[in-house]
Amino acid sequence: MAGDPPNRVRRLPSALGPALALIAVTLVGGWLGLVVLGSISEPVGPMNTRMSLHPSWTGDTKVNVSPLGALELDSHDGPLALQVDVSALDPERAQALVKHPERISGLQDEVARDVQHSTVQLAVQSAAAVLVGATSLGLAVYRRPRRAMAAGGLAFVVLLACGGTAYATWNPKSVLEPRYSGLLSSAPSVVGNARSIVSDFDVYQQELARLVTNMTKLYDAASTLPAYNPDPTTLRVLHVSDIHLNPAAWQIIESIVTEYKIDVIIDTGDLMDHGTTAENGFTSAIPDLGAPYVFVRGNHDSLSSQQSVASRKGAHVVDNGESIQVKGLRIAGIGDPQFTPDRSVAAEGDPAERAAGQELAAAIRRQNTAGDQVDIAIAHNPVAAAEADGTVPLILSGHLHHRDISVLKQGSRMMIEGSTGGGGLRAVENSTPQKIMASVLYLDRDTKKLQAWDEITLGGLGLTTAEVSRHLPEDVKPGGSPTPTTSP
Repeated sequence: MAGDPPNRVRRLPSALGPALALIAVTLVGGWLGLVVLGSISEPVGPMNTRMSLHPSWTGDTKVNVSPLGALELDSHDGPLALQVDVSALDPERAQALVKHPERISGLQDEVARDVQHSTVQLAVQSAAAVLVGATSLGLAVYRRPRRAMAAGGLAFVVLLACGGTAYATWNPKSVLEPRYSGLLSSAPSVVGNARSIVSDFDVYQQELARLVTNMTKLYDAASTLPAYNPDPTTLRVLHVSDIHLNPAAWQIIESIVTEYKIDVIIDTGDLMDHGTTAENGFTSAIPDLGAPYVFVRGNHDSLSSQQSVASRKGAHVVDNGESIQVKGLRIAGIGDPQFTPDRSVAAEGDPAERAAGQELAAAIRRQNTAGDQVDIAIAHNPVAAAEADGTVPLILSGHLHHRDISVLKQGSRMMIEGSTGGGGLRAVENSTPQKIMASVLYLDRDTKKLQAWDEITLGGLGLTTAEVSRHLPEDVKPGGSPTPTTSP
């Protein structure tokens, strides 16, 4: 009897080894099953997503929104983390929302149903993947069905434990405190407190519905407005500015180009928000706008942003006072000398803008003297643009996010456009959302003289206004030649 305890101690390692080996086979097999079979591709509202479970020390949920970044939620604890990759916006479902804005009211319920259905399907498929993986590896390692079934049974117990841990530690309030990374790191300061967004979701839903409705109203209004007939004496220029990475602006621009038969689009800068290379894909819509696109760099556009625009078919970039001729119009411009998202470089303010404007004016004078008469000067900042006074009849700029039109001391008319992107992500920073603005300029094809312009204004987030107003320069009288004529 005195020798029994040592014998039991010696037998313990011999029994522990196979048990540890079985656990290792089960865990590795289950992990392989998850990798190979444990993901699903499912639509959530208008988005295409891919969902999967991954081994993790902390649990949590991660949502990847390429190329903008990701957000993480402390949704649960445990050995499994949920990953959701938002792969793309489904164009057909998104277009259906634009064409039928009344469907927005049911979007919340649709998304909830989609998420619930996808979660159940992911759980079932992941459980099957773990069981198949553990059983298959057990059969490959031990070559005995009983051992393989033991691995599968152990995998089932591990699954129950993981599910129970996630259920017990589930934190529904995690959505109120997400962690952002990448470009989305600016989201908290832009959209405000996440708690208010969740608690007031119905309000945000209504505002989204109104915004889509406003866009629809704009399209309807654009098709029935009095407009110049497309005769040889009229050039139509669409002036946009400060899009700030708002994808809705592309659809609005494309609609105006089509309805107004635009000849040239002039963008006076701040197409981007941070000027990072990750944003350059935003310029891919330019070739589809339906008209030549002339761009000058703003203070939120980097040189990389400018190069991305220049690489697109149908796009033209003006900088350093150089000019290009598009549809008979000679347009000169200079990029903004300050890139303000780069906090490592101190902004030089208005003196730098005035110096750039003087460079632009000097370049225009040289071209005018050489016989290449410049018709329009463009610069992002009005301080720089104003320096071209007296060198051209028309100066276009942006930057201020509101319209201002004036005749300068030496006779040039300066037109400052509002934000065609409604301020982009900054649309909800203030108590009153920024409006979406663009203008259609009518110029005589021979003299390049401004004959009239239409100001298009779409109410910002939560507003229901859609306005288009026509204006004539002081020296152009109604009934004069040429005159605006209404369509039949």
